[in-house]
Amino acid sequence: MTRSLFSLGLLLTLTVSAQTQKFVTHFAAEAIDVPFPVRQQATAEPWRGQEMGPVFGLKIFAKEKSGAVWLGSNEGAARYDSKAKHRWDRWQYFNGRRWLLDNDVQNIYVDESSRARKVWIRTRGGVSLIEWRPITLEQKASLFDERIEKRHVRHGMVANSHLRVAGDLKTSIPHDNDNDGLWTAMYLGSQAYRYAVTGESDARAKAQRALRLLIRLEEITGKPGFFARSFVSTNEPRPHGGEWHPTPDGKWLWKGDTSSDESVGHYYAYALYFDLVADAQEKKEIARVVSRLTDHLIENDYDLIDLDGKPTRWGQWSERYFQTEEGKYEAALRSLQLLSFLKTAHHVTGGKKYDDAYRDRIRRGYAEHMRHYRRWPGGGEINFSDDELAYLSYDPLLRYEKDSKLRRIYLDGLRFTWSQIRSDMNPLWNYISAASGAGRMTKAIRDESRMTLERIPMDLIDWAVRNSHRLDVKFEEEKDRFNRQQLTQVLAPDERPIAKWNSNPYRPDGGGNGNGEDDGAFFLLPYWMGRYHGWVK
Repeated sequence: MTRSLFSLGLLLTLTVSAQTQKFVTHFAAEAIDVPFPVRQQATAEPWRGQEMGPVFGLKIFAKEKSGAVWLGSNEGAARYDSKAKHRWDRWQYFNGRRWLLDNDVQNIYVDESSRARKVWIRTRGGVSLIEWRPITLEQKASLFDERIEKRHVRHGMVANSHLRVAGDLKTSIPHDNDNDGLWTAMYLGSQAYRYAVTGESDARAKAQRALRLLIRLEEITGKPGFFARSFVSTNEPRPHGGEWHPTPDGKWLWKGDTSSDESVGHYYAYALYFDLVADAQEKKEIARVVSRLTDHLIENDYDLIDLDGKPTRWGQWSERYFQTEEGKYEAALRSLQLLSFLKTAHHVTGGKKYDDAYRDRIRRGYAEHMRHYRRWPGGGEINFSDDELAYLSYDPLLRYEKDSKLRRIYLDGLRFTWSQIRSDMNPLWNYISAASGAGRMTKAIRDESRMTLERIPMDLIDWAVRNSHRLDVKFEEEKDRFNRQQLTQVLAPDERPIAKWNSNPYRPDGGGNGNGEDDGAFFLLPYWMGRYHGWVK
C-alpha cells in the first residue's frame, strides 16, 4: 500500500522514536500563511561564540527551546547546537536554492508549538519555511517510491527527469541516460530487498517491472547476449549523443556502445532477483538470459562486441586488453567484474562451462589482478564510479564463492578498498563490506550509515550548491580526476550537491540550475539492504 507523508493522520500516529526530515516551502514575503514576526527585517545580535561558524558576518536571530541558535548572514543561514555529538549536527548550513529563495537573511522565526518544528527564514526575495517533520526511514522510503512512480519511470526504466521550468515538478519529463540499465538495476536491487523484508506484492511487482526492462534491453538489440544502454520510442524527442540504432519495425531506437557499468548492473540485479524474488519459472528465464550474456563474452574472448563487430569502448575484459597501457591500469577492476559475472552465471544456471571458464580465468591470474585495485603506485587516480562498480561486483562474488583460498584473496582486496573509502560514510559500501565478510558491523559504522540515510535530502532537485567559501572546511592538496577542489571530510548529504554513489562526495561545489531531479533509488538500495540484514531498524 502506498503511503503519503502529507496525511495528517500519519503525522499524528508516528511513534516518539521517529526521526525527523526537513521539508521546504517557499512563500512571497507578504503571503498570508507567513507568520507576522518574520515578515519584517529584524535587528539581530552579532554572533560572538568561540566557534566561528561556516561563514563571516553571522548574527543571532532566534533560539530554540533546546538552546540551539539560529544565525543568518548574507551567505545564508546556520543552526548551531553546542550539545550535538557529531560535526554534521553541531553546525548545519542552509545556503542556496535548495533551502532559501536567496542567501541574504533578514529575519528568522522559530515555531515549536507543534511536533513538527518550523523555522521561517526571511530573505530579500521572500520567506522559506523549513519544517522538521517526524518521519521514520521506512516512511521516507515510501515517499521516495512515490517520487519514482510519479516522475521517473520511462518504459520500465528508472532514471532522472528533466524539469522544463526550474524547480517546478509539474513540468517533469523523463529522459534517456547513458546508464539507464545500471540505475534501473540498482532500483531493482532495492525492491528485491524490500520484498525479502516485507513480502509486499507492490515490492515484487516493481522488482519484476525492472527485471522485464533489463531483459528487454538485451532483446531489443536483436543480437543475443548484447544489450543496449537505453532505448526511446521514435515518438519521443530524438536523443542526443551516442550510438543509436533503429529496431526493424521502426518503432524504437536503442543505444549501443554498452559499457562495463551496464554489465555490472545487469549481473548484480539478476543475482538479487534470482535469490530474493524469483519463482521457479522466473529462475529459468533469468538463467536463459544470463546464459546468453555470458556466452557472448566467452565466445568473444571476454569482450562485449557491438554491431560493428568491434569491442565497445568500455566493454573489454580480455587478456589482450590487459596488455594495453589502459588495460594494465584497468586489469584489477575488470578482473573483479569478470570473475563476478562468471560466478553469478554458474550460480544462476548451474552450467559447468561457466565454472570452467571461471577457473580458467583464475589460472590466468585474474584473481591476483584483483589484489591491486586501489593499490596503484602513488595512489593512482581515484574514480568513485569505479568504486561503485567494484562493490556491485564484490557483492555477488563473495555471496557465492565458498572456497577459502579464493575468499581470502577477495576479502583482502575488499578490506583494503573499504579502508580507503570508510571516510565516505557511504551506507551501501559499509553494508556490502560487512555482509561480504570484510569486517564487523560495529555500532559506529551502523550509526554513521544511518546518519547518511537520514541526511539525504527529501528534495532531490539538482540545485546549485556551493561550499568552497566556507570557513569550517579544509581542502586536500591534490585535486580530483577532473582537476576540481575536494574536501578532507565529507559534508552532510543535504549540504552537498545531489549525486548518486558514483560521484565524488568530497566535492564542495556543484549541482545545476534546478532543471533536473534525481530518482532517489540511491537511497532506497542501502536502506532496504540495511533492513534486510537488520542493521536499520
